[in-house]
Amino acid sequence: MKQSRLVRLLRLALWCAPAVFGLAVPALCAESVLWKQADTPRHWSFPRDNGSHQDYRTEWWYFTENISDVKGNSYGYELTFFREGIKRSSTTQASDVWSLHDLYLAHFAITDVSRRHFTVDDRISRTGPGLAGARADRLHVWLRDWSVIQESGGPLLVRAKSESGEISLDLTPLKPPVINGEMGISRKGERQGQASYYVSYTDLETRGCLKLPGQPEVQVKGVSWFDHEFGSNQLAPDQAGWDWFGLHLSDGRDLMLYILRRTDGSREPASSGTVVDQSGNHRHLLLSQIRVEALDRWRSARSGASYPSRWRIALPTEGVELEVRPLLADQELLTPETTGITYWEGAVEGKGNSRKRAVTCEGYVELTGYAGKLGGLF
Repeated sequence: MKQSRLVRLLRLALWCAPAVFGLAVPALCAESVLWKQADTPRHWSFPRDNGSHQDYRTEWWYFTENISDVKGNSYGYELTFFREGIKRSSTTQASDVWSLHDLYLAHFAITDVSRRHFTVDDRISRTGPGLAGARADRLHVWLRDWSVIQESGGPLLVRAKSESGEISLDLTPLKPPVINGEMGISRKGERQGQASYYVSYTDLETRGCLKLPGQPEVQVKGVSWFDHEFGSNQLAPDQAGWDWFGLHLSDGRDLMLYILRRTDGSREPASSGTVVDQSGNHRHLLLSQIRVEALDRWRSARSGASYPSRWRIALPTEGVELEVRPLLADQELLTPETTGITYWEGAVEGKGNSRKRAVTCEGYVELTGYAGKLGGLF
């Protein structure tokens, strides 16, 4: 779902960064007509489509999940790379190495459930000479020493290190990529071009190492989720934010749900979801097939925002009923080094029924627009 999030995050960064990067902000707005829109069905080709799509203005690669060590201690991680196109160009010359064609941002967060501790780091860079970038022919995206790379059908190598912690994870896809939306177009609203191309790897076997400050390095394993989305449009003025869910059920099914919220309190009709079965087959869900009810709330002492913190989810056509809760209440991201945007993104778990059988679930939830409206600002 995060196409709309990316536009808001990155375009705010452009307004904050002119003095640093030498940007002429009005010129950026004038170039918006040059970018392609996600408005027609797309022919997908992998692994190429895991790479960058620079004909579209905004793009991100997004990794999350619950992992645990050999002692049973639970953790969550998020590593997200954002690309915002500044200038569309078909060629790059040696003299362009310092030109601002793309701006990259990244967020890196770790949830230490047993110690009730959450940390987040963020960074920003122009492409520069190797400072940040993304290949177009395959998955390889980086911002300094944070990176994700896949070589010749091997595992996805996820690497990030900061003062808050370090991860070195190998992710192996157990299901094929899932194209979200209708006819491959993930719509965010009724306006022309208000959509994205959105692909998910919902089931990635995860193994590797986690290092936290003052703690010994531990071996971890789990199941990760990889979202990749690109397009050139944004939230409308009457849209306030969204609630996004990426959940693994113990019966082998995976669920992606997003509920766009309007400023009048109603839900955007374009809200939707995807169900992925044990074999990797997937089905599109309309808003009418999704019921999400907030059962509790948590208020941040830092931002003052009040977030939903426990949910009842029902998908009647899929025979799914779940109650989901955060593994840690405070998983709020404040990103002062890049966008200044505040949102909640965290590890969750739950239990319920799937096709009349008891199941558990785990995954991640993202909540935006609770610490300030996002829609229509750019």
